Amino acid sequence: MTKALVLDFGGVISRTLFETHALTEKALGLADGTLTWRGPFDPASDPLWQSMQDDKITEREYWLQRTRDVAALAGESWTQMSQFVIAARGADPMPVIRPEALDAIERARAAGCKLAILSNELDLFYGADFRRKLPFLEEFDVIHDATYTKILKPDSRAYRACIGDLSVEAGDCIFVDDQARNIRGADAVGMKTVHFDVSRPGAGFAHALALLEITGEAP
Repeated sequence: MTKALVLDFGGVISRTLFETHALTEKALGLADGTLTWRGPFDPASDPLWQSMQDDKITEREYWLQRTRDVAALAGESWTQMSQFVIAARGADPMPVIRPEALDAIERARAAGCKLAILSNELDLFYGADFRRKLPFLEEFDVIHDATYTKILKPDSRAYRACIGDLSVEAGDCIFVDDQARNIRGADAVGMKTVHFDVSRPGAGFAHALALLEITGEAP
């Protein structure tokens, strides 16, 4: 019986933009402390984030507004999230990849598990060149990106398409995402799930590996 680890990208594999404000400010020439919105790390500081969590706006709408906000501060005229991310994270994105994610990916692969990314906006947010700068993505069997499929989580079709391409049973897939709505969507199609807490990444990946029945250290 083959199992699969299915990961969201933003927030799960990569550190969130909330966590890297200092890097963003430095890259864009902004004063320290300019960016104050903190999303899940301080919901009270971010009414727009709360609106997204309440399903009043979509995640894409949230980040489009943040792109506009930061563009205005930086004297830019960005209209796409990828322009913001590329400017903020520069030519080398590896420093914003969670080491806990790389460890879990290595251990899952070593244990014979299949690997997939199920993202609503991988290339939309990060730009098509981003993937080529992340060599670990070559380890993945499947990358489902709604930038191209146009089917966004939590639509059940997104999960089922990913499961089908992995050629495994839904119950043998461990799905990890930081958004509750996406977890509910995965639950509805029979996947096992980990609601990832971005403030405790180690715990999230430990839970996922436990569900995969993987113990010990990375080889």
